[in-house]
Amino acid sequence: MDYALIATVLITLVLFLGMLVLLEAGRRLGNRRLASDAEGARAGTGAVEGAVFALLGLLIAFTFSGAASRFDARRNLVVEEANAIGTAYLRLDLLPADAQPALRDLFRRYVDSRLEVYRKLPDIEAAKAELARSIQLQGEIWTQATAAGRMEGAPPPATMLLLPALNQMIDITATRTMATQLHPPTAIFALLFGLALAGALLAGYGMAGGKSRNWLHMIGFAAVMAVAVYVIIDIEYPRLGLIRVDAFDETLADLLATMK
Repeated sequence: MDYALIATVLITLVLFLGMLVLLEAGRRLGNRRLASDAEGARAGTGAVEGAVFALLGLLIAFTFSGAASRFDARRNLVVEEANAIGTAYLRLDLLPADAQPALRDLFRRYVDSRLEVYRKLPDIEAAKAELARSIQLQGEIWTQATAAGRMEGAPPPATMLLLPALNQMIDITATRTMATQLHPPTAIFALLFGLALAGALLAGYGMAGGKSRNWLHMIGFAAVMAVAVYVIIDIEYPRLGLIRVDAFDETLADLLATMK
């Protein structure tokens, strides 16, 4: 069971229901104010509503744009890692023939481990354990590669070409790990939720005066806002929800297939 997806849906549902409650609360508050002061009930409300909804729209645009750019960056990093590993693997041909089989086997185990790191998500502890195994394999690959470069018969350019490729392959691991942890501060999401709820209260106040509730607008407004927030969260955490970058892992899977 994907608990992360369930948690995201529950958060969205709570926001949707909270907005409906505040829409109704705002409507009742507006009706009371109209009953006690019909002329002054609407005075100055337009400026306040405009400011709150403008800030809400700006924050949605900001968070969505940031989430989309980070989503694209994470997809590109998968391809970059596959290219880095593939380049390093091809350059093993520069080493003496006796040293190549062991290194090629390490590379196959390493690519499989890198795939498993992200397949184990959202189990964070299992993913961390697999990441530690990947780092251990990196050390073994580096040690054996440097030793092979010093073997008798190894051409001088071997280490000059292979070691930078290995270094890039190792560096991209840290880059991808940090990319998965790069998210907006929690305060940004709290502000987004707070503004959505505040907007619902103000929208409900603006609906006051009607003889009956406008359910189409109330439910539509709450649903649109809740879905927008859900999409932002889903894009921000693309390994946990419905919007995923798993398809790009196939580049690593295809690379592993060429190594066998």
